[in-house]
Amino acid sequence: MNGSTWTKAASLDALKDKGRLVFRKSGRQIALFDTREGVVAFNNRCPHEGYPLREGSLDDHCILTCNWHNWKFDLRSGRNLYDGEGLRTYPVEVRNGEVWIDLADPPFERRRAEILASLSEAREDNAYDRMAREIARLERLGADPLDAVRETIQWSFERMEFGWTHAYAGVADWLTLHDENEDDDEKRLACILEGVAHVADDVLRQPRHPFSDDVRPYDEESFVVAVESEDEGAAVAMVRGALEAGLQFSDLERGLTRAALAHYNDFGHSLIYVTKVGRLIERLGPDVALPLLASLVRGLVFAVREDLVPEFRGYAKTLARWGKAKNGVDPVPAQWRGLGINKALAQTMSSSAAPPLHLYHALLGANARNLLTFDIAQQDRIRVSIDDNVGWLDFTHGITFASAVREQCTKFPELWPAALLQMACFSGRNAPYTTEEEVPEWRVNDGDAFMENAIEGLFDHGAGEFIVSVHLLKTVMAAREELRAEPPAEVATLLVAGINRFLHSRLKRRQVRRSVYQAMKFVAYDG
Repeated sequence: MNGSTWTKAASLDALKDKGRLVFRKSGRQIALFDTREGVVAFNNRCPHEGYPLREGSLDDHCILTCNWHNWKFDLRSGRNLYDGEGLRTYPVEVRNGEVWIDLADPPFERRRAEILASLSEAREDNAYDRMAREIARLERLGADPLDAVRETIQWSFERMEFGWTHAYAGVADWLTLHDENEDDDEKRLACILEGVAHVADDVLRQPRHPFSDDVRPYDEESFVVAVESEDEGAAVAMVRGALEAGLQFSDLERGLTRAALAHYNDFGHSLIYVTKVGRLIERLGPDVALPLLASLVRGLVFAVREDLVPEFRGYAKTLARWGKAKNGVDPVPAQWRGLGINKALAQTMSSSAAPPLHLYHALLGANARNLLTFDIAQQDRIRVSIDDNVGWLDFTHGITFASAVREQCTKFPELWPAALLQMACFSGRNAPYTTEEEVPEWRVNDGDAFMENAIEGLFDHGAGEFIVSVHLLKTVMAAREELRAEPPAEVATLLVAGINRFLHSRLKRRQVRRSVYQAMKFVAYDG
């Protein structure tokens, strides 16, 4: 017996006289109860919301009820009878009329496993506060708190029926902020918690959708064809083959980028996700490579090919004629102002002789101006068609997609034409929902200070829905990336002003009357 970890907590007579006592040691509060089973010792704080268990009700079967919210614990083991977070109990001995308890912590690996198991239960229950506590316990234990992220990815990747969601993309951005705040434990915990909790929320009560175990040699052309033909099995098998052959994400990146830009996929999400998967693998290590890549491939396979719907059909025709323009004059954002999809594509085509990065900055500025001039009254219109279900989050995609375009097309310049025309699709699609005049008050004098404050605000965003908080996150982070790339002054000004307006404007998420109107119209036509 290690005497150094045993501590005298109370006299047995004092405990029997009162029935229950609280012993305090080095910041700990340990409740001592005299029960029919003998003396028991356990953490005094209820793991639900921290209320004192000393004030709870004990029955004859050694079951303690926390009177605040009716949580029940078996004091012999610490087990939560409602399958929630349990109590830590302590070994007890009575020596010469004194109650001694052993404060020794369990071995590191055992404690780490217990914490991760409890975190898994918290994810299954979508219990935000419990997830926060378990991640904090990992940190306090001296374990790697990013193990919470790694395990969450392993647990979730087969539960995303149609592949990647905003949740994984959000994890990538949260980890960037995590690493930038190495001296702030609270911010670092917030970053891990938000990422883990968003994933848990996205796959809540979802069954597993397993991937094929087949393995094939990786070939970029065959991989792109497999994605195009929506053959998930073949595409994932080639990813498995690549990883088993020792290939890295960088070896697969061009093929993934090509597949993402082969169409105007999922309103630009596919390309955004390609950029995020590389960052996650680099940060979290090779163990997450297969889960993340398999889920990404599934997302590429199931992606909606937006360019096949009528309003975007001009995209493919324009792409086929790329490079035939003679105009070498540098384009400016104003040239896209108010242009619908086809006119925006035509304007981009007419500027195709300009250097790609110059055209990119013009289109970035055009999409930033759209953000700045979004007709916010659109959110309150009821009698509109389904095609007109356009809101703030749709406008933010023009910025997040643009950031992904610059990152990927700088690496793979041959993909600039498709990417630039897809940026034009964003601009043209959103332009009809803008006003003619921007409001000068959204302009910012000190862009650097504004962005610093915008980043700071992410750590306590207050958004009730993860889909909102992740758009706040990824839009601000994308804007910061583009500003750090030093775009032309006009573009930077538009971008900061657009972000300012987005962050400080009302965002309507539930369209009750509009949904009712559209449902009734649909049923009236089709029964």
